[in-house]
Amino acid sequence: MTRSAGPAPTAPLPSPKERRRLREAKELSEQQVAAAVGVTAATVRAWETGRASPRGRRRAAYTRLIGCAEPRATQSRSVEADGSSTMSTAGTGTLPAPDTLTADGPAPATPPPDEPAPATPPPDEPGPDPQPRGLTAEEAYDDLYGRTAPGLTRQVFLLTGHRELSREAVQHAFRIAWQRWPEVATDRDPAGWVRAASYEYAMSPWHRLRRSHRRTDPLPEDPARRALLDALLGLPPSYRRTLLLHDGVGLGLPETAAETEASTHAAAGRLLNARAAVAELLPAPADPADPGTGPAPLHGPLAALALSEEVPAPPAAPAVRAGGERVAELWTRAALCFGVLLIGATAFTLHTAPTHYEQPLAPAERVGGVPPPGGPEKLTPQDLKLQKALKGELAHGPERLVPRIP
Repeated sequence: MTRSAGPAPTAPLPSPKERRRLREAKELSEQQVAAAVGVTAATVRAWETGRASPRGRRRAAYTRLIGCAEPRATQSRSVEADGSSTMSTAGTGTLPAPDTLTADGPAPATPPPDEPAPATPPPDEPGPDPQPRGLTAEEAYDDLYGRTAPGLTRQVFLLTGHRELSREAVQHAFRIAWQRWPEVATDRDPAGWVRAASYEYAMSPWHRLRRSHRRTDPLPEDPARRALLDALLGLPPSYRRTLLLHDGVGLGLPETAAETEASTHAAAGRLLNARAAVAELLPAPADPADPGTGPAPLHGPLAALALSEEVPAPPAAPAVRAGGERVAELWTRAALCFGVLLIGATAFTLHTAPTHYEQPLAPAERVGGVPPPGGPEKLTPQDLKLQKALKGELAHGPERLVPRIP
C-alpha cells in the first residue's frame, strides 16, 4: 500500500545567466558543483546555458549550493511499498532584476571564448518548463516583455545607432512573438527568440531606403563614448552583431555562433577582428586584456555606453499585444480579399472564354518571283491616227456581205 501526499509545486529558478553569476560569486567551478550535486560538468554547463534545468533533489541541492535556496520551502513525505521514505522540498523563488544589456539577467564577468557546450541536453535531465504553471498566456507574455524589452531596446540601439528604429524593431519582434506564442512559449530561450527576431528586423538592408534612417542619430557628447559608438557602427554587420552578443549580452561563443548562423571558428574570428578594430579607435581600453587571448573584451564600455544613452521607452505590453492582433487581423482580411478577387477573376474568365477551339488564320506572306500583270500599252500618235482612219472607213465603206443559206 502506497500513501503519498503529492509533490509540491516547484517555483522557477533564476535565469541561466543568473545561475552562472551566482556560482562564480561563490567562487565555485563547474567540476565542484557537479561533484556536490552528483552530476557531470556537462550537465552543470547545460543548466547555466538554458539547455536543461535541474529537477527533484538535484534542484534543491543545486539551489542551496549556489545560494538561491527557496524561502518558502515545504516538505512532502512519500511512503513507499517497501517502507522507505523520501523527502522533497519545493517553494517559490524570485526572478533577478533585469540587466542593462542582457534580456533576463546580468552578463557573466568573462565567458571563456573556447568553452565547448553540449549540443543536446543530457538524457537524464529534462528540459525547462516552457511556461510557468498557473500563468495565462497573456501574463507569461507580459512578464517576458517587462523583463526583456528595456534592455533589448538598448541592445538594438548599439547595433544600429537609431533610437526610433530600436523601438520599432523590439515592437515588431514582440508582435511576431505574440502571433506565434505557442512556438515561443515552448522554446528553450524565449528571450533569445525575441532578440534574434529584433536583430534581424533592425539589420535589414531595406531600412536604407527610408530617408530617416540613411544617417545615424547624433553621437554622444563624451569623446570616449562617441569614439566607441562610431567604431562600433563602422564594423560590418556580422562583426557588430557578434561583438554585441558576446561582449554586450554575455553569450558564450557556441551560443553566439548559433544565433549568428556561423561556425564556432568563424564567430571567434569575427569577435577577435571586431575587438581589434574597436581597440584601434578607442583612446584607452577599459577592460584589461587577458594574456594570450588577443584584444580586451568590451563588457564595461558597452554597458556604460548603453546606460548613458537615452532610448525611447517601450510601450506597455497590452498595447503591443493589441497591435500584434490588429496587424494579424489586417493581414487576414487582405488575404481573404485577395482570395475573393482571385476567385472572381477566375469565374469571369471561365464565363467569357470560348467554348470551342477556332484554328487561327495563318498570317499573310509576300510571294516573290511572279512577273507583274500585263496590259494594253499606251497608243502612240501614229496608232491614234490609224485608229481614227479605220473608224472612218468602217462607217462610210460598203455594206457588209451577208452569207445566204441555200
